[in-house]
Amino acid sequence: MSDDNRLGVYLRARRELVRPEDVGLRTTGVRRVPGLRREEVALLAGVSADYYLRLEQGRDRNPSPQVLEALAQVLQLDEAATTYLLGLVAPRPRSARRRRRAQVPPALAQLVDVMGVPAVVEDRYLDVVAANTLGQQLDPSLTPGENRLRSFFLDPAMQALHDDWEGLCETLVAAFRTSVGSETDDPRAVEIVGELSLASERFRRLWARHDVKALAGSAMILDHPQVGLLTVFRHKFPLSDGSGLILGTYHAEPGTESAEKLALLGSLSSTEAARLNQR
Repeated sequence: MSDDNRLGVYLRARRELVRPEDVGLRTTGVRRVPGLRREEVALLAGVSADYYLRLEQGRDRNPSPQVLEALAQVLQLDEAATTYLLGLVAPRPRSARRRRRAQVPPALAQLVDVMGVPAVVEDRYLDVVAANTLGQQLDPSLTPGENRLRSFFLDPAMQALHDDWEGLCETLVAAFRTSVGSETDDPRAVEIVGELSLASERFRRLWARHDVKALAGSAMILDHPQVGLLTVFRHKFPLSDGSGLILGTYHAEPGTESAEKLALLGSLSSTEAARLNQR
């Protein structure tokens, strides 16, 4: 996660993902580079080819917001990705401040415990800092101390559990990059990216795309070893206290077979908890 030329690396990664036909360009002959050429991006954005080259090479690191927004349009960036792009040239402190591990407020921890649906609290690094028993029963990666990104890429059980494992990997990597933002030298982020880059080729390829994604809920199909296939809906709620913590909940549509299976999983979870308390 080099901090040497963040803007240039991002522009090049996104340029290589845009096909000429996506922006109305006709192509002839063999193209030696994936995606758009630098001069094509410059032409479409209304800047000189030399100026755009300087941006990618890191020789000019102070483009105006207007130039960045024009580039974002050419590179087909959505609102979240455009915000990320603008943040890459924002002023930063001279040295990164080491962040302390986020603490879950006691009231939030109590809320998670008493919720009747699977619930989890994650920090900005996708480290799980709190989860109720039903959440852990639904998905083992929702266990305090686990890192969601690490679990998805390194634990084979996650691929077996999640029907759309590949799509969720893309979503998690994009969410992680969005959360970290421009703080690419953050010690915990460096640790996670370094480990996964060495251990997972798929992570390396996804990280190199520089995808970012806004926080959003989604439906997930799980093939649970205890209750079989079920569909749950995931929602995430950022805390407003500036801690970077996010509350995540999972529920099934009422009256469906998935709701019955989730209720059964809750019964099994309660039975297991009672058995452990009797020891």
